[in-house]
Amino acid sequence: MRIASLVPSATEMLFALGLGDSVAAVTHECDYPLGVEQLPHLTRSVIPEGLDAAEIDRAVRERTGVGEALYELDEDVLAELDVHLIVTQAVCEVCAVSFDDVRAVAERLPGRPEVISLDPSTLGEVLADIPRLAQATLVPEAGEQLVAELGERLEAVERAVEDAGRPRVVALEWLDPIYIGGHWVPQMIELAGGEDALGLPGEKSRTAEWAEVEAAAPEVVVSMPCGYYAEQAAAETMRWRRHLGLVGPRAVYAVDAAAYFSRPGPRLVDGVELLGHLLHPELVPAPPTRRSIELDLERPAPVG
Repeated sequence: MRIASLVPSATEMLFALGLGDSVAAVTHECDYPLGVEQLPHLTRSVIPEGLDAAEIDRAVRERTGVGEALYELDEDVLAELDVHLIVTQAVCEVCAVSFDDVRAVAERLPGRPEVISLDPSTLGEVLADIPRLAQATLVPEAGEQLVAELGERLEAVERAVEDAGRPRVVALEWLDPIYIGGHWVPQMIELAGGEDALGLPGEKSRTAEWAEVEAAAPEVVVSMPCGYYAEQAAAETMRWRRHLGLVGPRAVYAVDAAAYFSRPGPRLVDGVELLGHLLHPELVPAPPTRRSIELDLERPAPVG
């Protein structure tokens, strides 16, 4: 079976299921596991590079407001690859090629590949997508094994923090404007032994003002700008250190959102383990793949 992945989380899930050799092409944003970026790319972004956070938000709003796509799909390359399955998503119009566009392209291709859309809003739905994808790719046993392994790791974090106090946490998914982390992020915080002060499980991320963040009185702020890696997140967060100082948390962390929070794939479990360690370092050991930076708001640059 030859598979085209049009969303990074699906690419990660396919490789975790042992299907790496079947993946024929990926998106321009796919960068895990190592080497996947060498596969043919099927997409490109129409948002110019080099924009700051506010400019990115403005460009996205302008295009989506008039019904224009944020990504372009290379139909010619897709046709040449003659894939049997296309994996995409429809849950977030900012994250991938439009589902309707993908379906229309698939119907035009000579092989008429099957299209499967993974659209989770909760951590449970992310895990449920694994056996669903495994069934579609004829590896059901691999799906069952992967879900079992991920479930055991989540349970280990839950057990470790079950008797601990729960610090109030605010997860910032964007900073200009502020977006409060939604979908699976509030569940991740709860599993890790925290209390999400502003996010709602399964609900979309939403905009907020600094006054609302301050009123929530979080003990911990976790900055996870969507698609950013830890160093990018730290630099962006430090631009707002004056506002964060007024919020007054005891700790501010910039995390590797692109790896562990933005993408609804197996590495969300790594994100729960990371959060567990940040909130309860004495109870949850630092995961081997830890990618976080503790910020000192009194300094002009991130440390840690």
